[in-house]
Amino acid sequence: MTAKDICISLILMCLWGFNFSAIKLGAMQVDPILLTAMRFTFAVFPAILFVRRPPEAIGYLIAYGLIFGLGVWGMMVWSINLGVSAGMAGLLMDMSIISSLVLGYLLLKEKITFNKVVGAVLAVGGLLVSIALTDGSVPLRALPLTLIAAFSWSLMSLVVKKSETQHVFAFSVWGMLFAPLPLILFAYFLNGIQPFVDLPSQLNSQVWFSILFQAYPTTLLGYWIWNKLTIKYPLTTMAPFTLLTPIFGLIGSVIFYNEGITLMKFMAYALILSGLAVSQWQPKKKKTIEI
Repeated sequence: MTAKDICISLILMCLWGFNFSAIKLGAMQVDPILLTAMRFTFAVFPAILFVRRPPEAIGYLIAYGLIFGLGVWGMMVWSINLGVSAGMAGLLMDMSIISSLVLGYLLLKEKITFNKVVGAVLAVGGLLVSIALTDGSVPLRALPLTLIAAFSWSLMSLVVKKSETQHVFAFSVWGMLFAPLPLILFAYFLNGIQPFVDLPSQLNSQVWFSILFQAYPTTLLGYWIWNKLTIKYPLTTMAPFTLLTPIFGLIGSVIFYNEGITLMKFMAYALILSGLAVSQWQPKKKKTIEI
């Protein structure tokens, strides 16, 4: 991997980590589901006018948009609105290693290796430590939403894999087309018309920054760069970089929201990130010498 691409990857993980702070900035002022709907609306338009629709079945695109929009980010932004800190939100998203293990085994007939089991156990240990935190960074009422978001991330990955798409960026843009409407309907189902009435008066400079930061650098630019790098390099090379996202998320939360780093929080980070690292580890095959 070139030094240039390593630097780009590090910057991208920093961008994705700081995104949780940007989300919190908007989620504390605007209905979180509506905020997410606006994020995907701006991420899709006007980009979709310049990207040809991929040939994959429309069902895959709808499933991707619904899961990515409402399942992943709708639930995660809602949890942040309920009090999950920007630092812990990124970490709890990594609980997807457990749901990915289960979905891979049940639906893709993937083998459950020893290192994946160890990784899942470490992650569960980190989750239990997170629940025990007493600084309010992981409110119990918000925890189910973060776990739904993590599960949805695994489900979204499954949809992409089953689609067998060769047009990753186009698939993402066209899939996100189906995210805003379900989010808008869900916001209305939860709180009625009031969030829509309040929205115009809430759209200050901070909220606009939150929306546009999520839509363009984080979503469109970020995923475009990531997809290019994952095509250029093996997944085993790129996957370890994702361990840095929650670390940058915590750094951003410390800088912008003065989030404290306690021993318990450090343990939660150590356990979950160790679990993710162990689950992704693949031993190198020994070379055999033919005589």
